[in-house]
Amino acid sequence: MLDDAQGFATAVLLVGLGLAVLRSAHLLTGGLPGLAFVLNYATGWPLGWTLLIVNLPFIAFGWHAFGLRFTWKTMLVVAGLSLSVEGIGRVLSVHSAHPLAAAVAGGLLIGVGLLILFRHGASLGGFGVLALFLQRRYGWRTGAVQMACDAAIVASAFALVEPGRVGYSIVSALVVNLVLLWNHRPGAQAMRSLSGIKGPPAGHR
Repeated sequence: MLDDAQGFATAVLLVGLGLAVLRSAHLLTGGLPGLAFVLNYATGWPLGWTLLIVNLPFIAFGWHAFGLRFTWKTMLVVAGLSLSVEGIGRVLSVHSAHPLAAAVAGGLLIGVGLLILFRHGASLGGFGVLALFLQRRYGWRTGAVQMACDAAIVASAFALVEPGRVGYSIVSALVVNLVLLWNHRPGAQAMRSLSGIKGPPAGHR
């Protein structure tokens, strides 16, 4: 329990910092955080609470696919991240970072945070839940799945963010997914951390 708690706290802080760096440069990233960014830029809704709301359907899916043990961890992480994003946004602002530097730094922070969460059998919800499900059942790499989802999210930002910023946002999403692709592999430590999750029916591995 203590091991999970410190892992969650570290991951939430890293991802929250990564999102704060991206927001300060008016960038976005992929996945559900990217969708929350798009809604934030379009409506002005608070980023942290928007992230929580758009995650609810995926949390419900995680409960069905992985069971309560995985879901309660993800719920704690998502709630903690929502609070972290709102809190960090009030105390940290980066005004002088070049957008490319913000994209790379933000992507690295988010990617490492996701790795820590996967190691502890949780995720940020959203497309991460879907990616873990597809990895466990079909052996698909989480990074490849999330990269496809991220491409769709970032592409939707062209109507709200200037093309140059979208380009830097694509760099950020690529950095996140390359961190996952190179470091999170089927059958590695993250799957051991999910050993308590029910497996798929016979014949579907």
